Amino acid sequence: MKLETKKYILPKGFKSIGFHGKIKELNSDMAVLFSETPSVFAGVFTQNIVKAACVNRNKEILTKAKSVNAILVNSGNANACTGKKGEEDNEKLADNLALLLKIEKESVLTASTGVIGVNLPMDNILKAIPNAVPQLTSKSEGFQSAGRAILTTDLNEKYASVVIKLGDKDVLISGIAKGSGMIHPNMATMLGFILTDANISQNLLQKALAYAANKTFNMISVDGDTSTNDMVLVMANGKAENIAIKEDDDNFKLLVKALFNISKHLAKSIVRDGEGATKLIEVEVNGCTNLIDAQKIAKSVIGSSLVKTAIFGGDPNWGRIIAAIGYSGAEFDPEKVSIYFQGAPGYVCVMQNGEPHHFDAGSAEAILKQKDVFITINMDSGNYTSTAWGCDLSYDYVKINADYHT
Repeated sequence: MKLETKKYILPKGFKSIGFHGKIKELNSDMAVLFSETPSVFAGVFTQNIVKAACVNRNKEILTKAKSVNAILVNSGNANACTGKKGEEDNEKLADNLALLLKIEKESVLTASTGVIGVNLPMDNILKAIPNAVPQLTSKSEGFQSAGRAILTTDLNEKYASVVIKLGDKDVLISGIAKGSGMIHPNMATMLGFILTDANISQNLLQKALAYAANKTFNMISVDGDTSTNDMVLVMANGKAENIAIKEDDDNFKLLVKALFNISKHLAKSIVRDGEGATKLIEVEVNGCTNLIDAQKIAKSVIGSSLVKTAIFGGDPNWGRIIAAIGYSGAEFDPEKVSIYFQGAPGYVCVMQNGEPHHFDAGSAEAILKQKDVFITINMDSGNYTSTAWGCDLSYDYVKINADYHT
């Protein structure tokens, strides 16, 4: 199963386009993802109590509708905490696109990202959508333009696709994502949209997405902030004509694996592109008595500002790591913990069985200067493991966010 991360390929029956809705002054800021036939869909959403209008609406549709046809996305404005008007504007967007595509309003999902507490420039947007719909295309240029339009402070587009064999049919799964800041476990200021021509039931698609998201998108952190708008949506239109996946069989497991691999790549791309980031940090925790504790520890370490700043400075200050483990809320024996730094130059053990382990500071610093830094934590108490991803915290993060609104 080989991931493709450079060619923007749409599955059968899908069209897309990115365009300028004049939310931002210059760059494209809106996208439409469209299935010509009804698609089953799945979604996971932010766990922030404060939710944008698009999140609440999509969650409601997920409990009622059997299929959807389109996703309308805007960047540059979160349409969150905008009261009744924000809800009405969100409905207008869905209604407007539905009329143009000749589908039901409930067949349109919406997504927004950007500044919180500002109303959408609806006049601009409602003029732009009718001009964009005729440009919907199945060509790669349209999908790439959509991937570009959803970005905010991101520096890079985020894309992945994979082809799997279900029976005698080739099934394509392709995804785009955005996210750079306000990223923290249990969803963050990130959007992910995954399209597939697989034939699968809605309940199994939801099960597959929940599994993949829990181990990928919910295990990343840039800055410790969970946003109001986060979501990952999957649409499956069945155009590959594989035998329908209706039970937890080998075909379902293969699709889950593919969805996990795409989600993992997109999640890592988000933290690699973190605001002001210079390094990707991967924390692997093993030897735990249960999965929940393993996840708590991994998330705690990757979310620690002190760990992040130490990695940025190339300082092998492992005391910050054991402190983050200690306040993670996990149950463990401190006298069994071992910590290792790993990277291209090799690896060093900095703590063994709860005590300092002599190491060469120069070797540790050489590892921490790499663009990819790996921290392995062995709890030596069980068989459960978990991995989380994050980035360092640099001076530029403060610069970017000090004037984000202005």
